[in-house]
Amino acid sequence: MKHADPKDISIGIAAGTGAYLLWGFLPIYWKLVDHVPSMEVLAHRIFWSLLFMIVMFVSLRKVSQLSYDIRYLWTHPKIIAGISLSAFFISVNWVLFIWAVANERIVEVSLGYYINPLFNVLLGVLFFKEKLIFWQKISVILALIGVSIMTFSFGQVPYIALILAFSFGMYGLVKKQTKIGAMTGLTIETLLLTPVALGFLFWVHADFSSVFYTDEPTTGILLVGTGIATAIPLLLFGIGAQKIPLSFIGFLQYIAPSIMLLLGVLLYGEPFTPVHAVSFFFIWLGLIIYSFAKTSFMKKLTP
Repeated sequence: MKHADPKDISIGIAAGTGAYLLWGFLPIYWKLVDHVPSMEVLAHRIFWSLLFMIVMFVSLRKVSQLSYDIRYLWTHPKIIAGISLSAFFISVNWVLFIWAVANERIVEVSLGYYINPLFNVLLGVLFFKEKLIFWQKISVILALIGVSIMTFSFGQVPYIALILAFSFGMYGLVKKQTKIGAMTGLTIETLLLTPVALGFLFWVHADFSSVFYTDEPTTGILLVGTGIATAIPLLLFGIGAQKIPLSFIGFLQYIAPSIMLLLGVLLYGEPFTPVHAVSFFFIWLGLIIYSFAKTSFMKKLTP
């Protein structure tokens, strides 16, 4: 068995941690543009992400690789259909995230990303016929109890959290099926969405200056930055996923929703009631059990 390079592991841990830290603090950025309608922010995020990714390909001298990938995909309509579906799910996830932050629902956003790993377990069972060990089943049941407590106590389903978990889970599922690299995948997804995004922006606004907020330079710069804020964590995550085990990535992924929860409660004063505490307790307990069960299971499979 080949031993991993300690330097690669260190780079992977740093990249993965950086990705989840940036994702965790992302609500602060969306708060800065909460005066712009969520659909407009989404459209700008798509457009500027595409431009930023093109700049990345040029600076890394990988334009020929991107060109080859596009030509290859053009002759494989099933893969294009898959990327189109993943683009749909990630756009749903993005716009709901932006809207929720602007409407003081960051705590529910964090709940969605705590639920997501356990939702992925269900997707694995449904689509890949994966078998769950006993403790993984217990972890899913605990998460369902947590969501049920919140639903019955407040009289409404935490739909924001569930849609965020569902859309990001389905995005990951489709990405797994299409097997496209992170850089190429994001570039193609935003390329497919950009005509719709620009069409929407010019439909809402009368002219170029209002589309790009040239009369409000601070807002315009922040909207340009949405592309950078989108691409950099994804690129860091891609580096981390290549250099460290997925089981370790599984632990790192709880950094982001934990930061979001603290931001929502401590920085933005969102309510965190005893019902929230009990619900989150069951979900956290489920995640802890799931993480240790998964790590133990992976060790048994490792020669």
